[in-house]
Amino acid sequence: MDDVVRNLQQKNAERAAALEEFGGTRVYRMQYRGIPSDHDAEMVVTMTFHAPAAKQFNVISQTGSKFIVEHVFMKLLEGEQEATSDENRRRTALSTENYDFALAGYESSADGGRYILDLLPKTRNKFLYRGRIWVDDKDFAVVRIEGEPGRNPSFWIKKTEIAHRYVKVNDFWLPAENHTESVTRLGGRAVLSIEYRDYKITRATPLPFENAREDPRSSQGLGIR
Repeated sequence: MDDVVRNLQQKNAERAAALEEFGGTRVYRMQYRGIPSDHDAEMVVTMTFHAPAAKQFNVISQTGSKFIVEHVFMKLLEGEQEATSDENRRRTALSTENYDFALAGYESSADGGRYILDLLPKTRNKFLYRGRIWVDDKDFAVVRIEGEPGRNPSFWIKKTEIAHRYVKVNDFWLPAENHTESVTRLGGRAVLSIEYRDYKITRATPLPFENAREDPRSSQGLGIR
């Protein structure tokens, strides 16, 4: 298991250093059902990333509840900007500094093999989460996340479940879909989804190439004795 985590951290760092500029489109959607009334909203945004951590957002359209647009969607964009600072990137990285990892299994699929790791955050950081990740066994990239926030985002939220999915674009794994369901203490339910599409990688350096690498699926790599 240690080899899997070590490769995950190393490959994430290599991909982050190599990806210099890319852009894409996002569609934010939210449905709220509950007290005091039902609300729906949608917002389409373009995003451009410039290394090392600059993101530019441009709102293309917005429909539905202005409250959701202003107090949910725009707050998400603000939080993403906040998370790009050097300190926050270090404190939220998938690393042994921020998480305890435990091997939960390995599965094969039509898309390839996946290591399954359980995560437990070491601090109550609002950008961390507890749950489970699926790691591609060749690229050592996260392809799927299921869990809950490491810290409850609000007193009024009783429970939140998150599910993230990633897609490979050229040599890089980028978000494909985020799905979040929250239950409030007053009995309401909110479903938030973010669809990522139309990625264009406009500048990147080649990733390091390894001719040979020990297979972490060996008994030693998985920590199995």
